Amino acid sequence: MKKAFLFFTFCSFFLSLLYPTRSDAGWIQTSVNIRMDTCLCLAVNGTNIFAGTYGGGVFLSTDNGMSWTGVSTGLTDSLVNTLAVSPNGAGGANIFAGTEGGGVFLSTNNGTNWTAVNSGLTSSLIRALFVSGTNLYAGTEDDGAFLSTDNGTSWTAVDSGLTVNLVDAFAVNGTNLYAGTDGGAFLSTHNGTSWTDVSSGLTNLNVYAFAFSGASLYAGTHGGGTFLSTNDGTSWTNLTYDFNGNNPNVYAFAVSGTNLPAGQASLFAATYGGVFLSTNNGTSWTAVSSGLSDASVNALALSGTNLFVGTEGSGVWKRPLSQMVTSVNQAPTGLPEKFALYQNYPNPFNPTTEISYQLSAVSNVTLKIHDILGREVTALVNEKQEPGSYSMTFDGSRLASGLYFYRLVAGNYSATKRLVLMK
Repeated sequence: MKKAFLFFTFCSFFLSLLYPTRSDAGWIQTSVNIRMDTCLCLAVNGTNIFAGTYGGGVFLSTDNGMSWTGVSTGLTDSLVNTLAVSPNGAGGANIFAGTEGGGVFLSTNNGTNWTAVNSGLTSSLIRALFVSGTNLYAGTEDDGAFLSTDNGTSWTAVDSGLTVNLVDAFAVNGTNLYAGTDGGAFLSTHNGTSWTDVSSGLTNLNVYAFAFSGASLYAGTHGGGTFLSTNDGTSWTNLTYDFNGNNPNVYAFAVSGTNLPAGQASLFAATYGGVFLSTNNGTSWTAVSSGLSDASVNALALSGTNLFVGTEGSGVWKRPLSQMVTSVNQAPTGLPEKFALYQNYPNPFNPTTEISYQLSAVSNVTLKIHDILGREVTALVNEKQEPGSYSMTFDGSRLASGLYFYRLVAGNYSATKRLVLMK
């Protein structure tokens, strides 16, 4: 019996090394036994998930976070503060890594090799990277903001009107570009060429993160919680929710269901007290961290149907969105009064987009993607569904650029809309 017990114990230990730790609440620790205890940032490109770490460089997962591989060859600074992804027009992507002391690095082969791209950068302390079309922005710790229009080959300072040197975050909505600094929020309508202070109502000026949901702009601060602006930053309202009792520090956001009607999109906030969810524009929040043993969360990313979080001491965890946002499927004011299929967002897209629809009655539902010749590409939904509002993610990373159609059939209702995949 003793030998059998020892054999069982050894097998259990061995299996624990092979498979990620799972929690009863649905959180899965995906990064066991690799050097990525402190994950500072996450980025997603199709089915590839990248994690930037404190001292371990960059890691890549190609299997939904079940395993990770170090991809840091040529990355001479292993402290990675920020990651950004930009389609390169050849079906692939440029991956950018901003480091603590080595500036910006570029990989064109999913992290297999990295090259420093710092010409024109006067600071090597990179706090934020952001891609908007063909523009790449870098926020630095001591020299403000920089712009590259050639994938980092050269950089130009874009600081006119930006009175603060430390830039932690960027966001864009249409022609409006926002910068979050340790001295408030700034707006540029000229690709960063000039900036205007838009901090009126921000009682905490240390802006660490931005997120857009429709016309609503959220700012996460260090020590002041979350603020909301519905007028392009002209004024801000403190949402006043103290996320974990005494430490309202918000380090990152993620938004799911951006094309749902107002108030139904899912807004996630990363704090040092865990992950919180709001489905009513930040008016109220619910903790969704039960089972997440490391509540110090630095980063958030959405990939497929999962939310990934990067933590301070235990790497990367993931959890299915369906376990957290089921309440989003029903409008706050009651069930939908009619069937509807919404335009996908974003459109054009690369490589993922969200398709939203609503049902006013129990229906057998199919949601299918077709190419321009009418051939079925994939079926996103094929099941009976209850009345409510739904949002599905379509991943076109394995398809060629071009025009596609998505068709919803629910009972006697049918509708078709166009979507454009642009790589």
